[in-house]
Amino acid sequence: MKALKSVWIIFWGIALTLLLFLPIVVAALLGRRGDMAFHGTQVYAWILLRMTGMRLKVTGREHIEAGRRYVILSNHASYLDPPALVLALGIQYRWVIKKELRKVPLFGLALEASRNLFIDRAKGSDAMQSIREAVAQLPDGTGVLLFPEGTRSWDGELLPFKKGGFVIAKDGQLPILPITIRGSHDRLPKGTGAFTPGEIEVVIHPPIPTEDLSLEELMEETRDRIESRLPLPEKKAEQVRYT
Repeated sequence: MKALKSVWIIFWGIALTLLLFLPIVVAALLGRRGDMAFHGTQVYAWILLRMTGMRLKVTGREHIEAGRRYVILSNHASYLDPPALVLALGIQYRWVIKKELRKVPLFGLALEASRNLFIDRAKGSDAMQSIREAVAQLPDGTGVLLFPEGTRSWDGELLPFKKGGFVIAKDGQLPILPITIRGSHDRLPKGTGAFTPGEIEVVIHPPIPTEDLSLEELMEETRDRIESRLPLPEKKAEQVRYT
């Protein structure tokens, strides 16, 4: 059964890439903002979640101000996180993603044509400078989304945060929109393609202004908000029960 589930999700990933690649690229090339291409990724996400039996629950959408640009920061524990976010937030944004994804056939080209931002983590400060410049050139009301952990968590618990997204927010004086994704790790853990149908919850927290907080304070406050809606780790839960 696990093998069949892995084949099923891989099949739909490939089929949707082949089906929607051309429409997304054409929409990206014809539109100046890239909004129509983003809508194409929403179609991709909707079909993928439906075909794998995922139900999406969204709370806190009232915290998002229409037309406002945010630096969106979310935890990351599953390949299901990106499609869940694309559907849940209801606003335009572009991904800041590792350059290796650009090499994925068709998928990478669609990401690039859709005006997402690629980062070469080996270049350090030079890479961050290019990302800051790219963010400044995004259309009004279009934010950026990063996973501050930098990679998926194996166990669903938060990994240490990297500074990149917080630097972008501080430099651009953009509010941070913290997001907690619950349940995606249980639905499709890292290291397997065997998914389990069920609910994925996206919790949108109130934005965090960046003007009056230091980088370290921003990182701490954002982490606290994201972690506040995650299930307690087993060891910590045991300590709570016995205190």
